[in-house]
Amino acid sequence: MLLCCGPLLLAQPQATASTQTQSQTASVAQTQATKPATGPVQYDPTKPEVQRNLSVDRDPVLSPDPEDNLPVGATVPPPVTKGPAGEIQKGQGGIYTLYEDVNEVVLNCTVVDEKKELVRDLKKSDFRVWEDGVPQAINSFQYQDLPVSLGILIDNSGSMHDKRAAVNAAALELMRASNPADETFIVNFSDKAYLDQGFTSNISLLERGLARFDSKNTTAMYDAVAASADELTKQAKQPKQVLLIITDGADNASRLSLGQAAARVQRLGGPVVYSIGLLFGDDPKDAERARGDLERLSEETGGIAYFPRSLDDVNEIAGEVARDIREQYTIGYHSTREASLGGYRTVRVEATAPHYKRLTVRTRRGYYPRTARPVPRQTAETAR
Repeated sequence: MLLCCGPLLLAQPQATASTQTQSQTASVAQTQATKPATGPVQYDPTKPEVQRNLSVDRDPVLSPDPEDNLPVGATVPPPVTKGPAGEIQKGQGGIYTLYEDVNEVVLNCTVVDEKKELVRDLKKSDFRVWEDGVPQAINSFQYQDLPVSLGILIDNSGSMHDKRAAVNAAALELMRASNPADETFIVNFSDKAYLDQGFTSNISLLERGLARFDSKNTTAMYDAVAASADELTKQAKQPKQVLLIITDGADNASRLSLGQAAARVQRLGGPVVYSIGLLFGDDPKDAERARGDLERLSEETGGIAYFPRSLDDVNEIAGEVARDIREQYTIGYHSTREASLGGYRTVRVEATAPHYKRLTVRTRRGYYPRTARPVPRQTAETAR
């Protein structure tokens, strides 16, 4: 869209020949070296007999134990176990493998009780999932503080100039209260969206990205949301993904419509969208439209829209967003409908437990199925 970033250098581990292959090659070379250049092979009692390489197992019947079929002295590799969708496993040589199951629908769910307080003690059996009104069987479930890939989008239009100091402080508060393994990028947007800091966990770099603002021009929020969702899809390392939008007015410059931006987010796997609308003191009609836009983007993806009464409340809201992201249930199910059928599917999740009167589950309202199944993705371990 409008985001740009530097080239990403990918280091892929090079495959090495196995010990068995090397041994076989050496044996063949040795045998060929003893053959005469021409004519039939004849036995010569004056020359030592060529011995076969004993480190190679030539038993025509393979052992049921894989380690018995390896060359003598070879190290037995640990068994590889495929984890649930989105799980990252560390293997030999510092290589991380991300297993993805595109046929599994993964929902990040926040649950609150009748007092709007977060609920942390539910079990898999307490949840029910429906897709297009059809009950679905939950096949994976966890309640864990999973790291996220987070994009922070901050309105850089002229009306935000006097608010930026408080907004930047709140954004830094959110990042300090987040999982240390989170990765974050910073986008400042006005009539265009600028990626002022790519994915990093370094607070100093993020602070520098927040400081790169020059409040002027108009507000192209829809374009910034769509472009940031693209950035998540292309660059994010974590399966769990979030966008946070901070703005003080309605969109007035985007080429995309609100519906197009929302559909783009859903088609790209649906990052959860949180938003903070600084709409106090704004024109009532403009504030009403901005509020509706932020509520739609947030509620359709399982996030929440906040509307503080003053800048003094923004810091507290940032801490609440951080807690909300870290204290979620992750539910996975395989749809009863084939992904190849396509089309938008609505999703509904409910939770009930004996010791709670009423529970509210917040998650995305639907999704577009992906039909391509990617192979496991491997990345070299890097130091941050």
